[in-house]
Amino acid sequence: MSSFYDFSARSIDGEETRLSEFKGKAVLVVNTASKCGFTPQYEGLEKLYEEFRDQGLVVLGFPCDQFGHQEPGDEAEIREFCSLTYDVEFPMFAKIDVNGADAHPLYKWLRAKKHGLFGSRIKWNFTKFLVDRDGEVVKRYGSITKPDKLTGDITKVLAEG
Repeated sequence: MSSFYDFSARSIDGEETRLSEFKGKAVLVVNTASKCGFTPQYEGLEKLYEEFRDQGLVVLGFPCDQFGHQEPGDEAEIREFCSLTYDVEFPMFAKIDVNGADAHPLYKWLRAKKHGLFGSRIKWNFTKFLVDRDGEVVKRYGSITKPDKLTGDITKVLAEG
């Protein structure tokens, strides 16, 4: 796989989604969790989505339970939590692994494209990858980077395409 658009993933509603559906958009990919200290970032992610979606940004949430069992629920519980607590409208996907042998192929590719401070492994929930309109990973952000700090990079990627 050579581009973001070559992958597919199961939506939180159980539908197989080809990521080529987002071709021509800037994409922010985030591994999420409902019971994490970083969970309030859902609010900032939704704000980014609302602010920039008409300019071509989409945020994609990938729930993951590999860090401290902080995403214990099933897809229905995750969807309800995101909707009721943070009014999330950006696309959410089924729970996946982001590290290890069972990591989703998308995450294996993302990690290979952009290493973090301590290598390719995802360190924790709410690690973010910014993908440009051509399907290339341009930046990786750690969990502590709040969504509002991504505005400059998002604006630049949107202007380039």
